[in-house]
Amino acid sequence: MEAARSKPKLDMEKIVSLCKRRGFVFQSSEIYGGLASVWDYGPLGVEMKRNIRDAWWRANIRQRDDMVGIEAGILMHPQVWVASGHVATFADPLVDCKVCRQRFRADQIPGDRCPNCGGELTAARMFNLMFKTFMGPVEEDASVVYLRPETAQGMFVNFLNVLNSTRKKLPFGIGQVGRSFRNEITPGNFIFRTREFEQMEIEYFVKPGTDEPLHERWIEDRFNWYLDLGMKSDNLRLRPHSVDELAHYAKACTDIEYLFPMGWSELEGIANRADYDLQQHSKHSGKDLTYFDEESSTHFFPYVIEPAGGVDRMLLAFLVDAYDEEPDKEGIRVVLRLHPSLAPVKVAVLPLSRKDPLIAVAKDILGNLRKTWSVQYDDAQSIGKRYRRQDEIGTPLCVTVDFETLNDNAVTIRDRDTMGQARIAISDLVPALSQRLGVC
Repeated sequence: MEAARSKPKLDMEKIVSLCKRRGFVFQSSEIYGGLASVWDYGPLGVEMKRNIRDAWWRANIRQRDDMVGIEAGILMHPQVWVASGHVATFADPLVDCKVCRQRFRADQIPGDRCPNCGGELTAARMFNLMFKTFMGPVEEDASVVYLRPETAQGMFVNFLNVLNSTRKKLPFGIGQVGRSFRNEITPGNFIFRTREFEQMEIEYFVKPGTDEPLHERWIEDRFNWYLDLGMKSDNLRLRPHSVDELAHYAKACTDIEYLFPMGWSELEGIANRADYDLQQHSKHSGKDLTYFDEESSTHFFPYVIEPAGGVDRMLLAFLVDAYDEEPDKEGIRVVLRLHPSLAPVKVAVLPLSRKDPLIAVAKDILGNLRKTWSVQYDDAQSIGKRYRRQDEIGTPLCVTVDFETLNDNAVTIRDRDTMGQARIAISDLVPALSQRLGVC
């Protein structure tokens, strides 16, 4: 699964430009100059994010007997973050330039001079990455709470609730999708690293001694999920963590890395967290979070396998992977070869003319297709330009309504990737599209 290629074929500016131009991603609060490392998702971006979440939820929750889902609150009791170690250890070393006042992570600066101006740097100090706020009307230490930096802890503190309400037996897992917040010192690379982001995490509870083979199985399953959604295998690789880079709670961890425009970077991590989390929360809360194993008549803390990834980072990877350019007469055809499950628009309905008879038929087809898929209607400019617009946003199929439609009650289906066309009776249109799109 290791890819030999180390240089990406695409620069980030093309993706950023496409996202702004076509309505995938906008700078947050742009009319006020923007807010650093916070992004808004436009009409196409919000649809694609939903599709990624749905594909993840379908594969990891709905289609498995050993998985359930929850949705925990963003605000949690502050002792949760003491128990998890975030209050004490969730920090990066920070240095300031004494000349230009820029701030940097100390572990990313070679030498002791500012990379921006060459000025002298301050001594490193630890900077906690959690956003702090206050609950209630009085801002005092007793009312301090944090915006969660990860969704994982909501699943650990609900372990007993899920166990008692579902009667699941080991091994079983809890999945969650939700917002997290990290006050990153050096965010950047578009939506790759941001201060507000959306995570998709699983905590899979297993019997100690069975954790290593189950860890390997989750690594394989998660890697194959990207391949099943059309991601190119030579843009993916697995990177096991060395002992000295493991998190304080981890027995082992392997990252799925993607070849982003800035180089190989983490797409998703699959960690073996051992029994650290349940032990910590049991100790700090005074609640017994052990599991009773009926076969051995013993109580023990389950080990935990944690596949964790970010929706925003996945969206970026799928966009980069799908982006393609090819010669098109005198110009270049830009096409997003997105898997149909991820494409924000599944079908575009394109009447060849704005004349009333065609519009009426096209609108009728549009209303029928909307019952099943996300559909876009476009009657502006030439049919060639409309095809190119749909190619650029990744729409797999276009349905063209022409003047022959009025005579033969048929339309033309045009394929995004091959640009091949087929004539289909309107009465057969839904099954024909379903066959081409698969499960979306």
